Amino acid sequence: MKNWSGLCDQALNLHPDLSLEEMLGALPADREALRKLSDSEIFSMLTRRVFRAGLKHSLVDAKWPAFEKAFYHFNPEAVQEMSDEMLENLMQNDQIIRHFGKIKATRDNAMLMVDLAQEHGGVARLIADWPEEDIIGLWTLLKKRGKQLGGNSGAYFLRMLGKDTFILTDDVVAALKAQGVIDKKPTAQRDLQRVQSAFNELRQQSGRPLCQISRLLARSIG
Repeated sequence: MKNWSGLCDQALNLHPDLSLEEMLGALPADREALRKLSDSEIFSMLTRRVFRAGLKHSLVDAKWPAFEKAFYHFNPEAVQEMSDEMLENLMQNDQIIRHFGKIKATRDNAMLMVDLAQEHGGVARLIADWPEEDIIGLWTLLKKRGKQLGGNSGAYFLRMLGKDTFILTDDVVAALKAQGVIDKKPTAQRDLQRVQSAFNELRQQSGRPLCQISRLLARSIG
């Protein structure tokens, strides 16, 4: 795999109209800002990501005030107590997106939020303090214990919060394949560990966060 300087040169050659900083984009939130997020804010963002999957983001975002009302302003303790009948009744609410699988997942994810808060003294603390050199471990936790958080959904949710993470978009996967890190889209833990190790190495070389390394890799292939 090329080192950080080599990847920067490759990306700049492919995009002579952009500066390096323009390609790298925004920095993640700092740890203290993440720790200040309430469980309701985090739960709202998680649910927004679940409903955004497969849909235009603007469509979901326009309906979000109605979602906030339907789900008790994303108070996890309240949402986890919603009955099956209450969830079924939401299918009659034309102000929200009526996808029953995702509606049911919202209650399941409320339970996850409550459990994580009890286990770690707050969901914000868990996310803020999770080491970036094992960000795939946080993805795995969300996927295994949450609902509708497989694929890239966990990573996109963390990015929305401001937590530093890479995202395995098609371009990033193509770049990692071109650099010989993987030979297929990584889904098995072994391949994800190889990807994490590659990002950790580039992070050490560059002093840059995972999100910026991810964006540069995407730019490095065109």
